[in-house]
Amino acid sequence: GVGLTAFGTLFFFLGVMFFFDSGLLAMGNVLFLSGVSLTIGPMRAGRFFIRPKNAKGSAAFVGGLLLVIVLRWCIVGMLLE
Repeated sequence: GVGLTAFGTLFFFLGVMFFFDSGLLAMGNVLFLSGVSLTIGPMRAGRFFIRPKNAKGSAAFVGGLLLVIVLRWCIVGMLLE
């Protein structure tokens, strides 16, 4: 879990260093989310993102994730995340 989170952070960094490369940023998002889910457990991760207190942050993160992965709007997606 921690390794996937570290690789996700590495891919985020590389994606920003290579002028917001959409492939690296998308891979960083996927690795980071899967690493966090494996580290704290899928049920706790799901509860964290669904909690009403965290609704705005979760919606912004998912919106930014979709902008990076689906529409390839890297800068806008990273700013939203």
